[in-house]
Amino acid sequence: MKKLISLFSILSCFSVIIAQTTGQVPSYTVNADGGVSDSFYKYATGSIDGIMTKQPTTDNQIDGSPYTSNDFDYTSIHYGDEMAGKLYYRYNAYNEEIEIKQQNLEGEPIRALGRDKKIKLMVDGKPMSFKTFIDKNGNTKNGYLTLLKDGKFKLYKRTNVTFKEAKKAPNSLVKATPARFTQFTEYYIETEGANRIDHVELSTKKLMKLVGNEKQDALKKFMKENKIKLKDENGINKVIDFLNS
Repeated sequence: MKKLISLFSILSCFSVIIAQTTGQVPSYTVNADGGVSDSFYKYATGSIDGIMTKQPTTDNQIDGSPYTSNDFDYTSIHYGDEMAGKLYYRYNAYNEEIEIKQQNLEGEPIRALGRDKKIKLMVDGKPMSFKTFIDKNGNTKNGYLTLLKDGKFKLYKRTNVTFKEAKKAPNSLVKATPARFTQFTEYYIETEGANRIDHVELSTKKLMKLVGNEKQDALKKFMKENKIKLKDENGINKVIDFLNS
């Protein structure tokens, strides 16, 4: 019996290795407690070398945080349209890194989620995944976007975190400035058939350039009649709902 168990273990490990080296997702089932299986967790785990590579090193106190939440939250993870179970995660927006654990236990190693574009985490009920997009400076970048609205016009949200080094006080009359993480929210639009995701500023004029000439007049009329101002997420959500109607 022990020999059979040992042989089964060897074959199971071998199948995971084959799946990873051939680019196929290993077969998996959700655990009885709802957590991800060991085989899927191993597949979904990327290199942990990058977790701290971008993290600033300073002896000074840092205001703010590189994380959208410092705590690990429990959420579901999907591969494509299939749910793989649940795990604990927190998002380091400064590093563009999702850190994961199977169990939220003290001392359990923190792993990095692999940057597979088919892997999705549910964040406040919305899917978050690794994407390629065009930032506000026109640069092609890779990072994590959360899908807010689906349809012909997809709306994404991104949390961007910047870091500023501490500044010493030039004299006794001026206070020193501590090192600081600052979080910003950005929005992106993907139009059907465009095969690209573009940054959109909360500006009516700049939004019009992304929606196409055939939609501009109707959108302007809708925004004027409903007194919609692109000042926050509520306004851009209403615009995308209209474009998808």
